Amino acid sequence: MDLLMIIKAIILGLVEGLTEFAPVSSTGHMIIVDDMWLQSEKFLTQHGANTFKVVIQLGSILAVVVTFKDRFIDLLGLGRFRKHATTAGHGRLKLSQVIVGLIPAGVLGVLFNDYIDDHLFSTATVLIGLVIGAVLMILADIFGPKLPKVQTVDQITYKQALTVGLFQCFSLWPGFSRSGSTISGGVLMGMSHRAAADFTFIMAVPIMAGASFLSLLKNWEYMTLDAMPIFIAGFISAFIFALLSIRFFLKLINKIRLLPFAIYRILLALILYIIFF
Repeated sequence: MDLLMIIKAIILGLVEGLTEFAPVSSTGHMIIVDDMWLQSEKFLTQHGANTFKVVIQLGSILAVVVTFKDRFIDLLGLGRFRKHATTAGHGRLKLSQVIVGLIPAGVLGVLFNDYIDDHLFSTATVLIGLVIGAVLMILADIFGPKLPKVQTVDQITYKQALTVGLFQCFSLWPGFSRSGSTISGGVLMGMSHRAAADFTFIMAVPIMAGASFLSLLKNWEYMTLDAMPIFIAGFISAFIFALLSIRFFLKLINKIRLLPFAIYRILLALILYIIFF
């Protein structure tokens, strides 16, 4: 196995891990590295490259599970098996609220998945998503309440969960960013940036994991023994850097809010435009 390919896998995992859950659009970043390595240098076959992307995304998902492990234990009703577990149903985020938030994007994703794959995965559509998503984030910072009523994810209502879920539908447009759209929606609905971010990350796990595992099953034949070191290196890299990125992001989001990320997205859109147009 070429050492250079392993290094490239680690770098691609780094890009995925740092951008998947930050509101900057991992799709926009992966388009750049995809053009640089996955295609232009025959990093892997086309199907193998798509499988690699799914594998490293699973690394990022695992980082969220580790970060919120106690939360997921409680949501699944397993908290009673842990010492000092919080009593279920008393001022805690409920699994039913997460499900409510998942329904809108889940339904649209199933109905329009083929159309999205065939017509929306292009540099031009990603550019549009980056810019419009940045505008939404700026509007959320401007018009969101200065003193949000919901400071923690345990205080959200079903109405807020549904509204955040509706905003998540924007993320079906490549480049819009799942976290960017949902955090913006949560802030506009009176949630603190941290509460909206927590709910976004928790809600992302089932929908992303489900989609990733289905994609992996379809492309299982490309998980060859020769390619396995590349997949493992990318997976581990994505997990480590996503873990660091998530914890860093959650510590800062209430302080820096969304504006710096919106500015970065606009700059990224300009870079993509220069490179591809």
